[in-house]
Amino acid sequence: MALNEQSLDELLSTPHAETIAMMQRLKGDIMILGVAGKMGMTLAAMAVKACRNAGVEKNIYGVARFSDPESVQKLEEHGVKTIKCDLLNREELKSLPAVPNIIYMAGRKFGTDGSEDLTWAMNAVCPAFVAETFAASNIVAFSTGCVYPLRSVREGGCTEAIAPAPVGEYSQSCLGRERVFQYYSRKNGTKILLYRLNYAIDMRYGVLHDIASKIINDEPVDASVGHFNIIWQGDANNYALRCLEHCSNPPALMNITGPETVSVKYAAEYMGAKMGKKVTYSAPEFGDRCYLNNADKALSLFGYPTISVRQMLDWQAEWLLHGGRSLGKPTHFEVNNGKF
Repeated sequence: MALNEQSLDELLSTPHAETIAMMQRLKGDIMILGVAGKMGMTLAAMAVKACRNAGVEKNIYGVARFSDPESVQKLEEHGVKTIKCDLLNREELKSLPAVPNIIYMAGRKFGTDGSEDLTWAMNAVCPAFVAETFAASNIVAFSTGCVYPLRSVREGGCTEAIAPAPVGEYSQSCLGRERVFQYYSRKNGTKILLYRLNYAIDMRYGVLHDIASKIINDEPVDASVGHFNIIWQGDANNYALRCLEHCSNPPALMNITGPETVSVKYAAEYMGAKMGKKVTYSAPEFGDRCYLNNADKALSLFGYPTISVRQMLDWQAEWLLHGGRSLGKPTHFEVNNGKF
């Protein structure tokens, strides 16, 4: 199947049968904070579709600063009720509707080096304001697998039982976000789930896009990190919505990624062959200090992802071969020194 923008967005926002069934059980409206990011747009559209397919009426609110007016139009076309709000402004936060279900997606990563204060404000101060304001809500708070220590393939991916050991200020600030939510959960009894994601795949960005873009442009692939985990963004969206039923006090931890550990060499050589391109590498060896996570807990609850690694590789190669659009937002998956 050849993908275009419309069919890609449709795939990324298609709810699983289990997500639709959950909407029949879930009480109250849903509000997505930080909806205008890479993943929030399709997650919000999915929530609306799931409610419609379930035959239930819920308001799905999408909250962001909305610097791009086009994102407002797209969300409202899907039936999302958009609200413009600066989440670092307590007064604006207080004006938001009091809903029982919150998905918190706000955060800052790229550009941290040199603007560390803003990264800490977004990743640690903003959660405090949100947790204070929505103390009575269930909150699924997006986090990252980067809070864990770096691992080798021989060690296997980190489970939720592994203690955080973040490398660099971005990862440290993400652990700060988690600790702030944990504090307010203990203080106010708020039910929370910390959603540790790495890495979601959309043909317009993501680890596979980063690798394939280098190959198709006859540039060397960075091999300083040799392995990674990925999950189709549509599956990650479904899991995020279903996590609303698994918020707890104290907060639950949930790794979200695919079951495979994928090698950079395998992904690069496979997509290179599909695109008819020779693959070169910028480092002589494939580094063995990687962000690798074990998502067995999530997979046992939600089932295995619906889209395989092979399918993602095929789609990614075809997307670039046919001139598919890029968001111009590299993941920097090859970074393992904490400097983003």
